[in-house]
This record gives sequence, structure tokens and C-alpha cells, in this order.
Amino acid sequence: MRILAGLLLGSSVALAALTLLRVRARRDQSWHSGLPVFTLKNVNGMEVQISAFGAAILNILVPDKKGNRADVVLGYDTVQEYETTTPCTYFGVVVGRVANRIANARFTLEGTEYRLLANDGPNCLHGGLKGLHKRVWEGRLIRGADYDAVQLHYDSPEGEEGFPGTLHVSVTYRLTRNANELTTSIVATSDEATPVNIAQHSYLNLGGHASGPVLSHLLRLHGADHYTPVSPSLIPTGEIAPVAGTPFDFTAAEPGSALPAHSIGSRIDEVPGAAPGGYDHNYVLFGMGPQVGGGGWPKLAATLVDPVSGRAMDLFTTAPGVQFYSGNFLDGTIVGKGGVKYGKHAGLCLETQGFPNAVNEPAFPSVVLRPQDTYRHELVYRFYNV
Repeated sequence: MRILAGLLLGSSVALAALTLLRVRARRDQSWHSGLPVFTLKNVNGMEVQISAFGAAILNILVPDKKGNRADVVLGYDTVQEYETTTPCTYFGVVVGRVANRIANARFTLEGTEYRLLANDGPNCLHGGLKGLHKRVWEGRLIRGADYDAVQLHYDSPEGEEGFPGTLHVSVTYRLTRNANELTTSIVATSDEATPVNIAQHSYLNLGGHASGPVLSHLLRLHGADHYTPVSPSLIPTGEIAPVAGTPFDFTAAEPGSALPAHSIGSRIDEVPGAAPGGYDHNYVLFGMGPQVGGGGWPKLAATLVDPVSGRAMDLFTTAPGVQFYSGNFLDGTIVGKGGVKYGKHAGLCLETQGFPNAVNEPAFPSVVLRPQDTYRHELVYRFYNV
């Protein structure tokens, strides 16, 4: 059932404050068949648009080193494209109940085997065909002391896409008024034990979504000295391997670089077994801390730099892993915003998450949420120029 979002401002708000809020955070219902788009702006010229469909980030506009703004996330112009484009690209949406892959679309929990909808060969990817990314969320605008925010909510019923329990999910996008900082907070509770691993799936291109491949972007994954190797079908083998001496090492600078990072394209052809070529791997962050119940304050996980525009972004998270995906399956047939054709490596994803297939790998940090617990996952995009 599609639930149209309501705008909550409070009856005691003065007219002047109401006008200010409308400038910085407004709802536009003209987009995709009456479903609302929430627009957040700050005093530095940063602008973020959020859709009730899939809780998707539609646009992030930030200035470059010359003050010129560009939209730095890939996406579509209409909700119909988000709904019907196949294969699904997951541009900007929230994915779950369980992000990434569950091997053979099945798992056993407390003695019961659950069979899920397989949508990636024999595997379940990003929660199934109609996971959180294909649902309409209820939303409202919130004004805080130093931020404006959009809070979205969705109740996933028992058995949706094969998962046990009724899951109550809240996603809050918060834009700081005086800093170019976007925080995503994800909270979930369930009435039964169930796996939960919810991720934000934006494709980033700091040169602007229409600027072509991101191979010259510089990436550093802070302290990510291990990763989880995968099979040809991109299911983790269960091993946790060191990145040292491999093309997966983004912990330091490449030779001759003035910045402490590696260019994405410098070793991409050396990545083994990743048809059609590139990165699509989970990196271990912060020593594999637990996710259910929260991971404390967000820690610096990644730094991304576009040397051409000067735009840079720090990524902070509470999650134990981050999936680095280099847009390998984009092939030029996907037509995005403004008619732009997104070719291979036109954007990259840094999906903070629990480990893929963790529900079937006892050695991985648990992603099982129980009724007495609360799932919490926070990530922060902090934009600046170098």
C-alpha cells in the first residue's frame, strides 16, 4: 500500500520560522505521480533531494573548488525508471532487509530453514525483487537545532520476500546547516529473530554524475587491511584475507601520489575473478565489531577525492564493513538523469554494511536481530574541497 508522506511542522511554529524551513527543507509533491520529494538545503549551497520511493537519495549537489555546483550521485529522472528498469541498478535507494547477497537464497535460523526469493541467479540480492528499495515510505520533515532532516518509515510485514518477523524500519537523512555533511541513520526493530543488514546504495561521482568514469578518483579505505574474498558468483568464501600486496589495498598512497590514496583505475585490471571486471568486495572495518545494538560513534572509514574538480568526501560509519563497488555492470545502456548514458565505472558505491552472507557464515559478525534488540546503522558523507 502506498502511503503519502505528511509534513509535520508543529502548530506553534511562527511564520518567520516556517518561511525559513521552507527555504532550507521543502517537500515537492509534483514528482512521480504525487509521491513527495523532500529537498534539504544548507547555507553553503549543498542540496539533497530524497524520494519516498525506496527512501532514495535522488540528488546531492555540492560545490567544487571554484564554487561550481554539480550533482554527484547517479540516478533517474522519473520514479517509473526506479520502479521498472531492469536489471535493477539500485541508484540511491535503501536496500534490505538484507543488503548484498545471501547464498542460494536460503538460511537457517533457530532450527527453521527460510527460503527467499532468488533474484541474482540462485542467490538473494539486496532483499529480493521487492525489498526496501521498491517500497513507498512514509516521511516527514524535521527541524533540529543545527540541521534539517527527512525521516522515513516503512513496516515490512511478516514473510515479505521470505523473511521472518515484522520489521519496523526508520531512515533519517540529516543535513547540517553550516557544514556540507549528510548523515544517514537507520534504525530497525522486529517482533521475531530475523537477519537485518540495511545499506544506503548511492553511486558517487565527485566530478558530477555526467562526467564519465571514476577511474581517476583517489580512494583510501582507512584501516581496512582485510577483505572478504568471493567466489565467481560474488558470494564470500568465508575467508578473511589481508589486502597487503594485492590490488585490494587502499590503505595507503600509490607511488608518486601527492595524496594518501590510490587511484581506482591504477590496478583495476588486476582484480581477479570479478567479471565483468572491477571491484565488488567487502572490506573489514574496525576489527569486525558487532552491528546489532549499534557500533558507537561513526568512525572514519573512507576518503574519496576527484583531482579534477577538487571535490572530496570523507565517509564515516558504525558498520563493520564497506562494500566497494566500481560500477562494473554499468554498460552504457542505462539512461540516467538528463539523458546521460552511464557507462562502465560511471559511478562507485561505498556501501557500509554487515558482511555479505553473514547469516550463513558463523565466523562473520552476526546480522541476526532479536526482539529485545535494536538495529542501528549510521553513516556520514562529509564533503569538502582540496
